[in-house]
Amino acid sequence: GKILTAISCFWFTKTTHIIQNHLITCDVDDFPHELIKFREKLEGRSMLVTKTSPIPIECVVRGYLAGSAWKEYERKGEVHGLKLPSGLKKGDRLPHPIFTPTTKEEGKHDRPLTFKEVVKLIGEEKAEFLKKVSLELYEFARSYAEERGIIISDTKFEFGEKDGEIILIDELLTPDSSRFWPKEAWTPGKEQISFDKQFVRDFLENIGWDKTPPAPTLPPEVVDKTREKYLEALRRLTGSE
Repeated sequence: GKILTAISCFWFTKTTHIIQNHLITCDVDDFPHELIKFREKLEGRSMLVTKTSPIPIECVVRGYLAGSAWKEYERKGEVHGLKLPSGLKKGDRLPHPIFTPTTKEEGKHDRPLTFKEVVKLIGEEKAEFLKKVSLELYEFARSYAEERGIIISDTKFEFGEKDGEIILIDELLTPDSSRFWPKEAWTPGKEQISFDKQFVRDFLENIGWDKTPPAPTLPPEVVDKTREKYLEALRRLTGSE
C-alpha cells in the first residue's frame, strides 16, 4: 500500500500541467483533525482527495503489444478494432500509442469498448476529451519513465466529474494499473521481465485459478517478490524508497 500510494502521489503532482486531479494532500498532518488519531494506519497509505462522480470508463492506453492486446493481435491482426502492421512480435513497440477503453465493472471482468460505444455512453465531447488527455498523460509518463530505465507498456486512467469539470482520479501509473518493464532487458518476441503485478498474474495462472472471486491467498514468497519489484519501480521513478 505504501509503495502504490507513493507512486500515485508522485504522478498526481507531476501531471497537473496536463489535467487537474482529485489529490488534496498525501501528508497526514494536513488531514482533517479527527483523522490524526489514526496516523499510524494512515501514514504513507492514504491520500486526502476531492469527491467526484466517477465516469464509468477505464481509459486504457497501450504503447506496446502485451497481455490481452497481444492475444487479440495473434488472432486477428488488430487490437480493439484497430488494424496493426503485420509481423509484430510480442512486446513490440506500437507505431503510436492506442486508446483501448473498457467498461468499469465492480466485481466483474471489464469489457472492451469501441470508441463509438464510449461516445454512446458519455457523449462525443467527453469521449474525445478522455481519449486526448489519456494519450497525453501516457506520452508524458512514457518519456519520463524511459529516461529512468522503465518502459511503460500500457496503463489505465480513471476520471471523475466535479462541478462540471473532468479531473483525474483513483490511482495513477502504478505497478497495479500499468505494465512496467526494465528498459535494459526489453526484448521483443519474449516474455518481458516486469516491475508490476504480472508476477502475481503468472502465479495465479500457473496454479489454474479460473478468475472466479475470491482470489487464492498468495504465498509469502510471491508477496515478497512482488514487493521487491514494486520497490524497484519506485526507486527508478522517484529516486526514493
